[in-house]
Amino acid sequence: MTHRILILGGTTEARQLTGTLVRREELSVTLSLAGRTESPVAQSVPVRVGGFGGADGLAAYLREEHVDLLIDATHPYAARISANAAEAARQTDVPILALRRPGWEPVTGDRWTLVDNVTEAARALGTAPRRVFLAIGRQEAGAFQAAPQHHYLIRSVDPVEPKLAVPDALYLLARGPFPEADERALLEEYGIDAVVSKNSGGQATYGKIAAARALGIDVVMIRRPPLPDVPSAETVDALAAKVDHLFDPVAERGV
Repeated sequence: MTHRILILGGTTEARQLTGTLVRREELSVTLSLAGRTESPVAQSVPVRVGGFGGADGLAAYLREEHVDLLIDATHPYAARISANAAEAARQTDVPILALRRPGWEPVTGDRWTLVDNVTEAARALGTAPRRVFLAIGRQEAGAFQAAPQHHYLIRSVDPVEPKLAVPDALYLLARGPFPEADERALLEEYGIDAVVSKNSGGQATYGKIAAARALGIDVVMIRRPPLPDVPSAETVDALAAKVDHLFDPVAERGV
């Protein structure tokens, strides 16, 4: 029996999970991407790009495609997509699992200021001009136009369009992972004295946090949004094990 799985992706872990599950002959995997990245990494399974039209649209897709399992492996800050996924699963009685990597925790030497959103982050930089490394992606960079006194170094996978209406901003296009040594060199080269980051978790983008700690640089850390309470795992292997258990032939027979 073939089981149809829809993975809501866009993260490194989603790609890794897809590669793990596609090797199982009894699984048919489709990966869904929101389409926010202009040049996504090539995938090993059929890919659907674009939104579904909210929870109702996703629920309709789950029914039409006879999906047996929905996996939410989106970014920790994709709160709306996660909420829609949970609601669509509820409407259709399709099982849902979430892949949620743990967030970073401050350690000795970190100089974090915790805020709830980008508006608070811009305010937390203060009124005096600073040299700021903005490492939150392109979607919400515009919020920092409210603090035009700072000098910004902005890194994203795709170009920030339109560019910020501030006097001084430099733009870097790059895709992680970003090793700590490279991040430290970057911070030193541009004289950065504040980093703005989301608490994405994982190792791929932790380098800037470790580098900031080593250099004694302030970090404005945007907290994660609340996410739906659904069955979840923190690692690809743990999530794959849950999938195996769900579709275990022995379990299906009730033995």
